[in-house]
Amino acid sequence: MKNSPEKLLEKHHEMVHTEMSKVNSHVQRKQGEWIINSLIIEGCSVPFKYKRQKMYKDLKGRRVNLTYYPTTEVVGDISFEIMKVVRIKIS
Repeated sequence: MKNSPEKLLEKHHEMVHTEMSKVNSHVQRKQGEWIINSLIIEGCSVPFKYKRQKMYKDLKGRRVNLTYYPTTEVVGDISFEIMKVVRIKIS
């Protein structure tokens, strides 16, 4: 039986799945009713972002499995590439 990341990747071909990625930085900030989480992964300079309704435990130094897709975020008329996280799991 296939696990969840494999099913997501089959349905959405633009998604990427990585395993055992080391988190160098993890920042959480409140935006309205949501907590915005930003990760910097070792060997990658693009931030990985996801939302939660509650604060999440600090992931700095941990290894995680991520399913994500690339997108852009516009801040003050400047476009930034980000990775939108769909699924995150501590390895």
